[in-house]
Amino acid sequence: MRGLPIRATLLLLCLAVLLACPVGAAGERCKENKPARAFAAALKYPEIWVAPGEKVRVDVMLHNKGRSDETVLFKLKRVPKGWRADIRNFGTVIGGMFLAEDRETSVELVAEPKDKSRIKPGEYRFVVEAASADGAIRHTSTLVVHVSAKEKASREIELETSYPVLKGPTDARFEFSLEVRNNSAKEKLFNLSAQGPPGWDISFKPAYEQKQISSLHIKGDQSSSLSVEITPARDAGIGTYPIKVKVSSPTASAETELKVVLTGTYRIKAGTPTGLLSLSTQAGQPANISFYVRNDGSAPQREITFLSFKPENWKVEFKPDKIVNLKPGALKQVEMTITPAERALVGDYSVAVTAQGEKARSNLEFRVTVKASAAWGWIGVGIIILVLVGLGVVFRKLGRR
Repeated sequence: MRGLPIRATLLLLCLAVLLACPVGAAGERCKENKPARAFAAALKYPEIWVAPGEKVRVDVMLHNKGRSDETVLFKLKRVPKGWRADIRNFGTVIGGMFLAEDRETSVELVAEPKDKSRIKPGEYRFVVEAASADGAIRHTSTLVVHVSAKEKASREIELETSYPVLKGPTDARFEFSLEVRNNSAKEKLFNLSAQGPPGWDISFKPAYEQKQISSLHIKGDQSSSLSVEITPARDAGIGTYPIKVKVSSPTASAETELKVVLTGTYRIKAGTPTGLLSLSTQAGQPANISFYVRNDGSAPQREITFLSFKPENWKVEFKPDKIVNLKPGALKQVEMTITPAERALVGDYSVAVTAQGEKARSNLEFRVTVKASAAWGWIGVGIIILVLVGLGVVFRKLGRR
């Protein structure tokens, strides 16, 4: 009964929504409820702090809330002395843009000092106006820029990555994502290079593409994403390896350091010294065989356990039953005892064994031949002798007659 008020409330809310904005042909009333003309324009960040000489970039958010399309014109009503500023869209300077009904978008206010050495620490105000083509709608926003006293070098090229350190096994392939930004006003060609450990394979690829590249064209005031794929050398050991990536143009360059943390490879190998995987025994009688476990990887293997898949009522035992730690390249011998069931029939059987390591495993399959007991052989010989003796006695009696 407690759920009834909640269901009733939800039903009333649904009815309210349907009545406020009915679907189908009647849904046109919702559109009529919107104003004939209305759009919003505002700075995403009305106040920011920058270092001397640093370029300012702030988004201007736009949303057409009216029933008609609009052409929005931009105007910088106020620019502080010693600064230059403009409105841009994907790096292109614009004075206005078409804003369709219900559309949400953004443009960018970009400002920078004309002479960086003359900009003193303090507060600078920029005023941006977004107006309709006929001037009937106007929105004015103010950006306050606080220039700090601490100097920050302005770079023509910026190179950034969100994940500079990746970790994994030696046989893995590592892919870093880099963002290269051209802060100059002109399109430039950037050369790509990397320096890593000997024997490592390092290549550059455009984002979401497979072709390898060695250079990159980037337009002025725009950025481009690329991938750095790194394949370690096969014999690389456990450890942290730095990779230096450099992006350069004829006039500037930028570097960043990536790090690959190798945890090693995880491989184990199980087998017998002779390569034979067969043994013989009798029903209910144990049979012994030894096999080895070797760490063929570059990382230690801990807590190696053994599993067996055997016929019903059979017993399989291992000595030792667990290898606590096996260093790279090390080998450990294991004694295995297989005991068939008491009523096992004569024939060949399969016993599978798995050596389960920390992050690797190795499988073996043994063929076990169950033979008849020697006692049955002697019983058979005795029966044959008795039959022969009986036949002799019969022949003698028949010969006398």
